[in-house]
Amino acid sequence: MTDTVRNTASSDIAELPRAWPFEEARKLAERMATSGKTSALFETGYGPSGLPHIGTFGEVARTSWVRKAFTELTGLPSRLLAFSDDMDGLRKVPDNVPNKEMLAQHLGKPLTRIPDPFGTHESFGAHNNARLRGFLDRFGFDYEFASATDYYTSGRFDAALLRILDVWDEVLAVILPTLGPDRRATYAPILPIHPGTGVVMQVPIERFDRAAGTVVWRDPATNTAYETLVTGGHAKLQWKADWAMRWFALGVDYEMSGKDLIDSVKLSSRICRILGAEPPINFTYELFLDEHGQKISKSKGNGLSVEEWLRYAPPESLAQFMFNAPQRAKRLYFDVIPRAVDDYLANDAKLPTQEGVVAMANPAWHIHAGAHSMHGGSPVSFGMLQNLAGVVGSDNPDLLWGFIRRYMPEASPATNPFLDGLVRHAITYWQERVLPTRAMRAPNEQERAALVDLADSLAALPAETGAEELQNLVFEIGKRNGFAELRAWFGCLYEILLGQSEGPRFGGFIALYGVPETVALIRAALARTA
Repeated sequence: MTDTVRNTASSDIAELPRAWPFEEARKLAERMATSGKTSALFETGYGPSGLPHIGTFGEVARTSWVRKAFTELTGLPSRLLAFSDDMDGLRKVPDNVPNKEMLAQHLGKPLTRIPDPFGTHESFGAHNNARLRGFLDRFGFDYEFASATDYYTSGRFDAALLRILDVWDEVLAVILPTLGPDRRATYAPILPIHPGTGVVMQVPIERFDRAAGTVVWRDPATNTAYETLVTGGHAKLQWKADWAMRWFALGVDYEMSGKDLIDSVKLSSRICRILGAEPPINFTYELFLDEHGQKISKSKGNGLSVEEWLRYAPPESLAQFMFNAPQRAKRLYFDVIPRAVDDYLANDAKLPTQEGVVAMANPAWHIHAGAHSMHGGSPVSFGMLQNLAGVVGSDNPDLLWGFIRRYMPEASPATNPFLDGLVRHAITYWQERVLPTRAMRAPNEQERAALVDLADSLAALPAETGAEELQNLVFEIGKRNGFAELRAWFGCLYEILLGQSEGPRFGGFIALYGVPETVALIRAALARTA
């Protein structure tokens, strides 16, 4: 994801690192030892009726981390296949595309047989596949792209499709009990493609011929009967059977999926075994919630896009958010961004001092593919940069750099581009996400006395006083002014001086902003609320 250098060699690991990708890698290593395979295949799936989104990033990133841990654990080669289900029929016209009227004329057809509404590619599926590849390349993922259309039409799935005919009744016995009466009456694992309209047909199969490799079905609109080859791209599978067939045909060893697909994983796994293969190791991750604890939905628009995240923070912070506790539901909204940035910065700063399993338990090790970053990090937290942007009150990064040089006299935007990016992100986040809702309150009598005491005490200190001494002074001021709970004292500082409920380590903030400047900030706040 960023410029990195390798600092950990692959070797036998006596002790498993305390990180979930290594636990997953251990499960896969045990599977490989049993199967006798010498190379592992990881897969991620993508439905190209929509554009890549933050869940796409999360699934590919998490799978890549397990893949790296597997390599470290076993030394075996592996591949990551990003598989696009671009032969699926278009069910509805997406909201975020042009030429909706044109697309509406092609509902039901495979995505790769529908004109591109953007006018840039040979089909809508090709356009979205290009967007997926560009999306994955942007983050530096190591993967191979696969198109369902290519695999079906090239004959790569032919043997597996004929195998579906061999076990037809067994597949139906798995799927039919899960369907309602109406759907059960029409369900078939094979979806023939209409030779005239090109639509993927969800119709009953009247009979099939295993020797000829064909199915017979009837067009409900005209009552015309057709006999269609199941091979060569003339038909495709219903998606649960399709998922199982893909595992069987390609020999997939590992695939992740969201909590909403637990039942589908179980059904597809049963079908995969019926076909004659062991299903892959599956890792179920929790789904994201919005700030109100509701499930994120693209149709509701209550989520956070990758583009929105990257407007306010670097990609490493998004990876950090995805790494933490993937099996626990997490709220994904703007307020989580600063914490994710600072968690990443802290982990990245520790990594060069760590070795072996300790390093491999660090999320930064996984984010940087077993290496350590070369971007130089940040001497101050993202939260601190935000608050500095607020008190400086300017969108000019040069003003913030004037304060940063107190910490790093040798630093500059040219020599520290990562830090310069953080500065710009912090300014944007402050102006767009904090400032519109900021509300500075007036102090009560106790708080006013404490703030006067703090301003006077700071004014008596040398301008170059260090952050730790300043932090101790802030603690002392709170204690001697009767704050039994120092959290209330710090809350007072944040709410009255910064206009927010939480804030940075205040001694560090004073050291960054400057002792004389902080005195002026306090006195201005007291005058404003007098």
